[in-house]
Amino acid sequence: MTDTDDVVRVLPALIAGFVLACLVTLAMTPLVRAYARRRGMVDRPEARRVNTRAVARGGGIAIAAGFVLVSLVMIGLNHVLGFVDEPAAVGAGQIAALICGAVLAVGIGLLDDFWQLRARWQLLGQLVLACSAVGLGVTVVAVNFPLAKDGTQALGGVIGAMAAVIWIVGMVNSINFIDGLDGLSTGIALIAAVTLGTISLGVGTDQPEPYVALFCFILAGALAGFLRWNFHPASIFSGTSGIMFVGYTLAVLSILGVGKIAVALLVLGVPIMDTFWIIVRRTAAGRSPFAADRGHIHHRLLDLGLSHRDTVLVIYGVCVLLAGLSLVLSGKSQMYAFLGLVVVFGLALFLIERLRGGAGAIEEGLDASSYAAANGSGDQPGNSSADRPD
Repeated sequence: MTDTDDVVRVLPALIAGFVLACLVTLAMTPLVRAYARRRGMVDRPEARRVNTRAVARGGGIAIAAGFVLVSLVMIGLNHVLGFVDEPAAVGAGQIAALICGAVLAVGIGLLDDFWQLRARWQLLGQLVLACSAVGLGVTVVAVNFPLAKDGTQALGGVIGAMAAVIWIVGMVNSINFIDGLDGLSTGIALIAAVTLGTISLGVGTDQPEPYVALFCFILAGALAGFLRWNFHPASIFSGTSGIMFVGYTLAVLSILGVGKIAVALLVLGVPIMDTFWIIVRRTAAGRSPFAADRGHIHHRLLDLGLSHRDTVLVIYGVCVLLAGLSLVLSGKSQMYAFLGLVVVFGLALFLIERLRGGAGAIEEGLDASSYAAANGSGDQPGNSSADRPD
């Protein structure tokens, strides 16, 4: 049977997985919202938040429920019906890391949703999560590298394991930092999941991996179901539980797919670059990378006069363009495109700053030290717990 036959055979399962995950999350989210309100898991309006009323958090429970439950169902059905072959490179350990790690990610995130942990404890939880995945066999075996002879640099052993840990922790924090407006991180993650799934079906590559694509589209369905409740005006936020789950799952799926780390870098270029330049700017100013300010790209677009909804849609549009770019470029070209994105993103931030009249983000009454003094231990932009002091 050819690769094309394998892809055609798995399509009904992909559609079924997407729809089922969407329906499960769609139904679960109101239940989670009611539970969160009863337990006091809400984001209340503050100086740096965009929400003007208390909004439930902890929506990651519903997203994870849709993904995990439907994934288990599809794995069971596949053993009976055999609609997709299980590749040798993705064994029981890696699938356990994907499914069980997703549950662990939500559990760790819920600790913060309940008790508002400091940044250092969140980072510790992320490291535990990443190391658990590595222990179950999730390692980076190769990366696209423009200077390598064939465009690919093989990794292995300790280096591959360290790369996996850095990638997972970095992905979680990138999703966390961009989670500042209703539906923003959820929509970006949805675009990324669909793109990774499409690449895994063989679009733009000669190595289709329909088994990995199945989980990508299940994740996309779960995110689509949650976006119904999370888009502006949101009635529930994903919370740290959702950030941990989404960042971890996307990171693992991009590692399991051959050559898809470069794809993820490009598709998720907006949150990754936002995180990178935020860290550079804060560090250069002698401040903690987790200090509070309104320097994120979505804050800057809002300050230019865009509405909440328009800002989110503009960033969606950029992510869709990057997704399309990842589908037509080869592995080495994807890395060149990402490096170009670093420069373009930096220039865009510079131009936006000039359009704002050169006013620094911290000068808008949101100085980190005064904000922390006024509010105690936490700085939580938007919908999640990003930028919390360590």
